[in-house]
Amino acid sequence: MEELHPKVAIIGGGNVGIRYAYALMIRGLARQITIVDIDRQKVEGEIMDLSHGTPYTSPVKLDAGSYEDIKGADLVVITAGKNRSPGESRLDLTKANVYLYKEIIPQIMNYAPKALFLVVTNPVDILAYAAFKLSKKPASEVIGAGTVLDTARFRNLLAVHCKVDPRNVHGYILGEHGETEFPVWSRVLVGGNLIEEYCPICENCKICNHEEELNKIFLEVRDSGAKIIKRKGETSYGIGLALVRITAALLNDENSILPVSGLVNGFLDIENVYLSLPAILTKKGIKKVLEIKLNDQEQQLLKNSAATLKAMIKEIDPILNT
Repeated sequence: MEELHPKVAIIGGGNVGIRYAYALMIRGLARQITIVDIDRQKVEGEIMDLSHGTPYTSPVKLDAGSYEDIKGADLVVITAGKNRSPGESRLDLTKANVYLYKEIIPQIMNYAPKALFLVVTNPVDILAYAAFKLSKKPASEVIGAGTVLDTARFRNLLAVHCKVDPRNVHGYILGEHGETEFPVWSRVLVGGNLIEEYCPICENCKICNHEEELNKIFLEVRDSGAKIIKRKGETSYGIGLALVRITAALLNDENSILPVSGLVNGFLDIENVYLSLPAILTKKGIKKVLEIKLNDQEQQLLKNSAATLKAMIKEIDPILNT
């Protein structure tokens, strides 16, 4: 099979994988996209459907393949995973997906050992850690999607509230992609103004309770995934676009700073855990994790997030080590 580059392999042809492939195709970031899934027939149908739009996009070769067909991939994006069943705990789901990764990661390493890994499967911080351990790749080459989508939701909701373009709002959701994530309010900028400086000049200044509104915005960010799933059964468009943003930073060697999930060792005495902090991304992966200045409360929230993830890592380590 002819190889074209950049080549992106997607492991998992469910809604997230296909939405990502669609957005990736439109952006023209890849010359070849190969999708691997246990349901080969469905993926073949998706590829046929996607390929009919190629006359209106940049040239791209689309394939439904097997693991052997990911040879030479520059980036492998892992979206495959099991969904939580009724009555199943988060830990049960995590263990099930770790077992799945024990099957997937060796296959990827067999055929695309030099590729960057972008882990999407939830819980993403734990699965990124599992991929790092199972692959034995440098941590810089195993990246979790982290809180890139959460941060986009955060910026969007702040922009809506402040009635400004979301591209002029800068701020992060950090820590776990999950219940213990937190907003870095001390570093939020709106048009170059810290949020507490912008509030007095905001259109809503006279009609809103500052602390109450900001808390509502964060809770909406944290809970929006569950709300979307309740209404339509899954989330896929937002994460698809977030993954394309990460992909652009990697394949285009952008030195962009995004809150991806990477291995943290030493910051605030946090050791050997994947969680989201701002990181510089290049074609070699994570160039550097930035030790962002946090206030005392935010430091404690990050430590709490790390402790939550470490407890879950302790539960899955026996699986990884057998």
